[in-house]
Amino acid sequence: METLMNNGIEQFTGKPFLNLETFRKNGQGMKTPVWFTQDGETIYVRTVANSGKVKRVRNNGSIRIVPCEANGNPTGEWVQAQAVEVTDQETAELVARLLGKKYGAVQVKAFAAATALRGEKYTVLKIDLQ
Repeated sequence: METLMNNGIEQFTGKPFLNLETFRKNGQGMKTPVWFTQDGETIYVRTVANSGKVKRVRNNGSIRIVPCEANGNPTGEWVQAQAVEVTDQETAELVARLLGKKYGAVQVKAFAAATALRGEKYTVLKIDLQ
């Protein structure tokens, strides 16, 4: 049974992945395990700008998140959150630095290079717990 907590930001500290549940227009939840980083009480996810999760957040910023394993299996409790796409350069640079510190600059740059080779661009989702 999935339990919701009122304030569960501490459960994400030091975890490598979170499962991001965004919602289609018909209300169906779509769960995606992603890398993330934190800056205080704010969580950031950097992802491909034209991905399904970004399109769903643009349509409906109400989401749910939980720390998880790489395969998406939860390791904590689901929490309600609000996500918004952030496109300013200052935030993009902050998130890039935080991701490099957390996951290693070489690995983060390798993913960025592969994304650029495919002609795709990154965007940032800013997530605040409700």
